[in-house]
Amino acid sequence: MPPPTLGPRSTPLSGRCLSFAEREEIALSRAQQLGIREIARRLGRAASTISREVRRNAATRGGGLAYRATTAQWHAERAARRPKPAKLAVNKVLKTYVEDRLSGMLVSATGTPIPGPTVLWKGRRHGRRQDRRWTTAWSPEQIAQRLRLDFPDDATMRISHEAIYQALYIEGRGALRRDLTACLRMGRTLRVPRARRCSPGKTFVVPEVMLKARPEEVTNREVPGHWEGDLILGLGSSSIGTLVERTTRFTLLLHLPRMPEHGLEAPVKNGPALAGHGAQAVREAITRVITTVPPQLRRSLTWDQGVEMSQHEQLHLETGVGIYFCEPRSPWQRGTNENTNGLLRQYFPKGTDLSLHSADDLATVATALNARPRKVLGWQTPHEAFERVLHGVDAAVAMTA
Repeated sequence: MPPPTLGPRSTPLSGRCLSFAEREEIALSRAQQLGIREIARRLGRAASTISREVRRNAATRGGGLAYRATTAQWHAERAARRPKPAKLAVNKVLKTYVEDRLSGMLVSATGTPIPGPTVLWKGRRHGRRQDRRWTTAWSPEQIAQRLRLDFPDDATMRISHEAIYQALYIEGRGALRRDLTACLRMGRTLRVPRARRCSPGKTFVVPEVMLKARPEEVTNREVPGHWEGDLILGLGSSSIGTLVERTTRFTLLLHLPRMPEHGLEAPVKNGPALAGHGAQAVREAITRVITTVPPQLRRSLTWDQGVEMSQHEQLHLETGVGIYFCEPRSPWQRGTNENTNGLLRQYFPKGTDLSLHSADDLATVATALNARPRKVLGWQTPHEAFERVLHGVDAAVAMTA
């Protein structure tokens, strides 16, 4: 039994933790000789959660592992007390190991140190196109997993990658210097909130327009007329729209000029996108370009979940094109378009002002790209493949007539 000097917690455990009522159910189920997986199914918990609970919080006074709800609750509340000393703050050898692999200096094959660029710590993330510190830069997960190989018999040399992240990001943990966050791959000085990482998709994206609802004929590329689209961005939020036909790789470019008020007026929240790639501008540009294609060759359009496509319903009514959206952070679901955007970067490099290019410039680049032989097309050009498909559509229409 827990000693009477230990009172109950002032604040209840979160929903992630087992409650006292759940522990009572575990105790009853154990008395009935039920297995771990059966108990987990009854409580709606993972089997590993129940297994850890029985192993960690069981009563051991009688020399066995008898599970009692009151004793288990006391063990859990005692283990949850804060603050606890950070493992990196206590174990100096472990701390040195972690720091060396986060921020160690690069060394050439001859053993000569390579300092790299001199970058001052400013307490904030450096821009992606600015110099970054050159270090060994192991990730916390790489460090945590490598410890098991370098110290297989030393249980004290163990730490989770989450503990390393907390030592870097949480002030007061007292283990690792904050400037070591510059050694991480993304170089963030603050963690991205979980609410932002796990936020739901855009409100205009409903299950009926997700990729799962797209016709099966799109996947095998046998039926032409299915397109993929995206924006490529440049300096000052300038942009160009791209449309690529999945079967022939034929490319169309969308001219998205900035609005006249750009640079003269401060942007207004929920106001028009002065940079030129707002929802209305993108819808009008797609309508203007895609309607030059015969209706038989504009069956569907796949896009990511950018807000520039929030007027997709009106676009569908104006063009008859079925609009479908990829899953968040899944660019491979529009791989043809991603590959084409990479080819277009030869003409429109990152970090350049894309608003300087006129509609005629974009048409010229699209013509050049469509005239390049492609291995995937048997060394035909996208223009030749598209013309062949177009003649087949015209022949089919003539026979129907």
